[in-house]
Amino acid sequence: MDNNEIVIQDSNEIVAEDSNKIVIEDSDELKKKGRKPNPNNYFAEVEENAVREYLTATTMDQKNKIYNNYLKIPLDKMISSIIRRYKLYRKDMSFEEIHVDTHSFLMTKVDKFKPSKEKKAYSYFGTICKNYLMGQIMKDQKETNRKISYEDISSDLQHTPDMIYHIDDDTLTTEETIKKFLIKLKDSMAEKSITEQEVKLGQALYDIFENYNDIFLDTSNNKFNKNIILFELREMTNLSTKEIRSSIKRYKKVYFQLVQDLLK
Repeated sequence: MDNNEIVIQDSNEIVAEDSNKIVIEDSDELKKKGRKPNPNNYFAEVEENAVREYLTATTMDQKNKIYNNYLKIPLDKMISSIIRRYKLYRKDMSFEEIHVDTHSFLMTKVDKFKPSKEKKAYSYFGTICKNYLMGQIMKDQKETNRKISYEDISSDLQHTPDMIYHIDDDTLTTEETIKKFLIKLKDSMAEKSITEQEVKLGQALYDIFENYNDIFLDTSNNKFNKNIILFELREMTNLSTKEIRSSIKRYKKVYFQLVQDLLK
């Protein structure tokens, strides 16, 4: 076995025996008796472990080996699936060009992923790609004065200002306000009067705002695009547009009360 070789062992942990050998161990879950491997499960525990090993690798040689052996093909499949499933095609660009552009953008965001038991790299990467593609499509359409339209989003919601989150006071930074909002949001979710739908929406909002700087494209003003947020909330909660509008009232009150308190 030569230096920098990657091997797979049977276990649930990732182990690096030394700086020149990367050991990514497979999950016992995939080897349970009577359970056949799922050919469609292209981003499973092995790939999740590979992402964590990629993030802790100390040399570009190690990162490249992990990427080429464990991540490139799964990420290619994920991006292809997202483009086709959500029909996120861009004007005057071939599928291959869209794919390469999205994959390149994703790799600039990989190092920002913060692994934890609750968070999966697959979900984070998928969110990055969807939001990037939708943001690019909206830029393309804005240039040609075409309106953005997503399936099942009602026309009245498109013109409803309560789905836009913005901060008008220059003395308050977006980052500072969002950190405080996350605390208030978590407190609100702990209240006994909260409904199951409100809990689902609260958890989705928490994830979005906690990672807003990574998963949303920079804009020239202090607001998030309502179409991207609504799309992502529906994906994360499986709630309808009507259910989201109803459940978000609780968190709108929390947000506006926070802003009033900060402006005092």
